[in-house]
Amino acid sequence: MRSDPPADETPVPAEKVSRAGRNLPASIAVGLSLGAVVITSLFFVKEAFIAVVAVALVIGLFELARAFATADITIPMPPVLVGGVIMLVGGYFGGTETASVALALTVIGTLVWRLSEGADGFVRDSSAGIFVLTYLFLMGVFVVLMLAETDGTWRIVAFVVATIASDIGGYIAGVLLGKHPMAPTISPKKSWEGFAGSLIFGIAAGILTVTYGLDGDWWVGILLGVAGVVFATLGDLSESLIKRDLGIKDMGDILPGHGGLMDRLDSLIAVAPIAWLILHTLVPVTSP
Repeated sequence: MRSDPPADETPVPAEKVSRAGRNLPASIAVGLSLGAVVITSLFFVKEAFIAVVAVALVIGLFELARAFATADITIPMPPVLVGGVIMLVGGYFGGTETASVALALTVIGTLVWRLSEGADGFVRDSSAGIFVLTYLFLMGVFVVLMLAETDGTWRIVAFVVATIASDIGGYIAGVLLGKHPMAPTISPKKSWEGFAGSLIFGIAAGILTVTYGLDGDWWVGILLGVAGVVFATLGDLSESLIKRDLGIKDMGDILPGHGGLMDRLDSLIAVAPIAWLILHTLVPVTSP
């Protein structure tokens, strides 16, 4: 016999999600909001973009620290946070040398900070701290190095748009055509059809941004698009493997429809070094 719910209780409708597992309206709204913040900081006060990068990476740091804590791993937060932000600021104003010195001093500071808590878990915690420092802030240094160029605004646009286009193309193709899993034991929803969609969108975005935004050669745009797709996919799979190892679904819930901020940063931080290398080597700096 069917039992009806009590009169004073109303059944709560299930959250609407897409085939890819996202709340699509919320995901789009959050994506547009983040895009507006990035564009505003880039084109109105370029240095403000450093603050946007720093805030995003600090939030990512707290998400990773909370995730690692589920496995009884404690990140030495003060030295990693302070040193990481110094690396970003130093990279923008002082270049690779300043960022390298800040990285080395932060590694030492992380070890020294953890000394006070004794030998138990020292290697585990300090290694995790250094991992997070390089995974987040060292990758972020390449973003501010692109920004520091006279045409840095458009270098950031090329890097970000190529990466986001890869994600959008992969999402659309994966939802509509995805049948062959790429890495089912790591990320079951990622398919080879989605990867092909990422390539099409990423290459198109690379060509458009490099040729029209930076006056670069079209083939550099293709190279940026392909590299962006490959490294974005590797970054996404790597973060998925971290979550699987820790036994968690998302890094957080700060972004409706996306999960944690790290679930959006994973592709960007993986693409940043290769994007900097390609643009720094193959696209001459132009006047703003």
